[in-house]
Amino acid sequence: MRSVDRKAMRRRAFTLLEVLMVVVIIGLLAAFVAPNFFGAGERAKIDLARATVMSGMNGALDLYRAHVGTYPLSDDGGLKLLLEKPSNEDLAKKWSGPYLKRTDDLKDPWGREWKYECPGKYNEKSYDLWSEGPTEASDDDITNWQRT
Repeated sequence: MRSVDRKAMRRRAFTLLEVLMVVVIIGLLAAFVAPNFFGAGERAKIDLARATVMSGMNGALDLYRAHVGTYPLSDDGGLKLLLEKPSNEDLAKKWSGPYLKRTDDLKDPWGREWKYECPGKYNEKSYDLWSEGPTEASDDDITNWQRT
């Protein structure tokens, strides 16, 4: 009877080789999945910045322009005028904001202020809006104009 119990116990446990094989398989899976998983967050931020530059912020700026008659000028406060009433009395009478929900909307997905220039250098009849992107290098900027 004792020999039967030992065989039953031996069959219930995993061998060292089986455990090592499972660890190796999990390691290989992690090596393939982890880089894709961690890169997804940065790609999502880039996509969010593009969407904001191309449409999200445009709505607030266009509504401001419809009420006030012009886009917020860089010298008068720029994008902050989407949240705060202008100091100019004529503009303040026409202002019907705030045009953004919260002050965080003035920051890009990386937590830096959106860059804004009106009148624009690239969009002379309207404004230039851009983010420096993931790094402060100019080659990954996200802009509302066509880059050459």
